[in-house]
Amino acid sequence: MRFVSRGLWAGGKFTIYQPIILYRKFSANNIFTGHAMLPEGNVLITDETGVITEIIALKDAGDNIEFFNGILSPGFINAHCHLELSHLKGLIPEKTGLVEFVFKVITERHFAEDQILAAIETAENEMLQNGIVAVGDICNNALTIPQKKKQRLQYHNFIEVSGFVPALAQARFDRSVTILEEYQSATKANDQYSIFNTQRSTLSPHAPYSVSPQLFELINNASTNNIITIHNQETIAEEEFIKNKTGDFLKLYEKLGINIDFFEATSKSSLQSWLPYLNNDQSIILVHNVTTTAEDIAFTKIGNRKSEIKNWFCLCPNANLYITDSLPDVNMLIQQQCNIVLGTDSLASNHQLGMLEEIKTLHNNFSQLKLETMLQWATINGAKALQMDHQLGSFEKGKQPGVVLIESVENLQVEKNTSSKRIL
Repeated sequence: MRFVSRGLWAGGKFTIYQPIILYRKFSANNIFTGHAMLPEGNVLITDETGVITEIIALKDAGDNIEFFNGILSPGFINAHCHLELSHLKGLIPEKTGLVEFVFKVITERHFAEDQILAAIETAENEMLQNGIVAVGDICNNALTIPQKKKQRLQYHNFIEVSGFVPALAQARFDRSVTILEEYQSATKANDQYSIFNTQRSTLSPHAPYSVSPQLFELINNASTNNIITIHNQETIAEEEFIKNKTGDFLKLYEKLGINIDFFEATSKSSLQSWLPYLNNDQSIILVHNVTTTAEDIAFTKIGNRKSEIKNWFCLCPNANLYITDSLPDVNMLIQQQCNIVLGTDSLASNHQLGMLEEIKTLHNNFSQLKLETMLQWATINGAKALQMDHQLGSFEKGKQPGVVLIESVENLQVEKNTSSKRIL
């Protein structure tokens, strides 16, 4: 916003500051609103800070229009990331399975703090440049706080709680609460209008194979009406372990020196085993869902969960291929009318942090998916899942969602060289 002065006072000049709102006008081959793909001939208008004013016809838009080749989209929402693991990029071999991957993350994540902080900054820069405006970020420590305080992206911090031994449930829970309080304290910005002041932090269980029933109960009691997330049904090994107490996870606990004689198989799928533990009206982002079935989806829709509380199914296809060389049944999730969002997972399990690369992988493996649908998952759905849709996710009047240009798109199909960059 700019100001000019004009006016008179007793024969002399005096100053009255009157705001002049400056506008930017954007047009492209297509404008994706967050809800629908608009054809050529439309103009997106924002104020100079990026707040959406309207979308109007080109013939009514006047002069000073910025024209782009490609698609203009609201900023992307990365619904699942582990920013704190960015220093592990390229260090864990691909396609070795989840058990080996988890073991290496646990045992090899300890680097010098300055290296970790530098990698976090580099990773956030990558997300910003690729058009990501908000992130659902998994946190096991406070190392991402310094970067997040720069207020360059919006975050929902999911403070991860894990601990499979029942006797340690309270101690592991208390540790996570301490980290939660660090994030909550850090996000109390001095400026009440600061972006960072709007960030939220909540406790979340890591995964069914790493959280005991006693720990689930503590998390459940502490997360009423909150957004939480959980790694769900990422691999066959998870199903084998939860359902039958067989498979590779037995080897993981043996390698970690953890006695799991206390654990009893549930004879149910992983999802049907853990979901009943969370019954305090949480909105849950289920991440990965590689082995999720139609029966599992039906299970999420029954019981004592309130109908207005939504489950969100987060796809991280590049991470799935990196770790287990497998993908979820996306067609089934669509047929079951699941609420779908997209994430990148971490640089420990991905070569990059760009939502468009996740869309390319989905397109290459599920060619019938429309770009419009996948962009909805990456924008408005992600914003709704993180409860940021009052500000982000779509080109609607009063929102400030960012503006991203998607280039090298042919006939509304992504190609190998299709790329994205944030322009506002």
